[in-house]
Amino acid sequence: MAGKPLKDTLGRIFSDLRLSVTDRCNFRCPYCMPGDVFSPDYTFLPHQDFLTFEELHRLALLFHQAGCRKVRLTGGEPLLRPHLADFIASIRKLSDIDIAITTNGSLLAQHANTLREAGLNRVTVSLDALDEEIFSELSGGYSSAAQVLEGIAAAENAGLLPIKINMVIKRGSNENQILPMAEAFRKPGYILRFIEYMDVGATNNWKAAEVVPAAEILRTLKQAYDLEPLEPNYQGEVARRYRYRQGSGEIGIIASITQPFCQDCSRARISVDGKLFTCLFAEDGVDLREALRNGAANEQIYELIRNTWSVRVDRYSELRSEKAAGRRRVEMSYIGG
Repeated sequence: MAGKPLKDTLGRIFSDLRLSVTDRCNFRCPYCMPGDVFSPDYTFLPHQDFLTFEELHRLALLFHQAGCRKVRLTGGEPLLRPHLADFIASIRKLSDIDIAITTNGSLLAQHANTLREAGLNRVTVSLDALDEEIFSELSGGYSSAAQVLEGIAAAENAGLLPIKINMVIKRGSNENQILPMAEAFRKPGYILRFIEYMDVGATNNWKAAEVVPAAEILRTLKQAYDLEPLEPNYQGEVARRYRYRQGSGEIGIIASITQPFCQDCSRARISVDGKLFTCLFAEDGVDLREALRNGAANEQIYELIRNTWSVRVDRYSELRSEKAAGRRRVEMSYIGG
């Protein structure tokens, strides 16, 4: 069943899979799940619509045969899904797969050791500010920066290194936190990544004027630090990497708005209810759950995956100016970041 690498219409080879395990989150970040939309009476997907861990495991095996070498668990907040460590342990048996998780960090302190023991390789933590007032504004008033930092420390102690810290920069909100964050994570074992505020989904009221461009982020950093660029670790790496000439630590800048990187995109995404998406900015996906639950053989599902990737034409970020107006896009909390 496995054969040549999956290649799309632009020659991009599939290698990375993102699995969303829940559409719920305990934060209400305005750029992802704004509280006025995702209110207490918001109707999330019923749990019976979620892919079971058995179904997710089956898909992981099929995508592994299709060339997957990296699996990232996303959400929503993935640590809200019970028994996640058991699922990680089940796919850890694929010894050549790198398993990572993206989390807001609020529950990480209580789970870090269990996740590591289950076979998790790496963790990425979203943290948009160290200042507690700004953090509160950007998390919807939930948790605290101190609690997230406690989770990060627990991940370090558990050996989940290197730890990536993702910071979304939104003008008028947290650009004054760029240098404090850089200083806090300027140490071995950490990679701080600054992310341009993106127009994901249709509920975050995105405005181009609120984007702090990568060039401005870099200028701010260079006012305080002597940086030198680094080569990508692999083809398709989304962050432009830099190191401090004096001292240790690494930063990255992800510039989907001003410096699109569609030409090397190697990622597929599975939503919590089993739809296959080939772009973060997609309008809709291909339903794999129906095939899973209607008795399709592995060969049939594999062909569905292969056929979906082979006709892929996604270049949303490169075509943003002509495509964005009026286009419906799935929410990040549903598809995973």
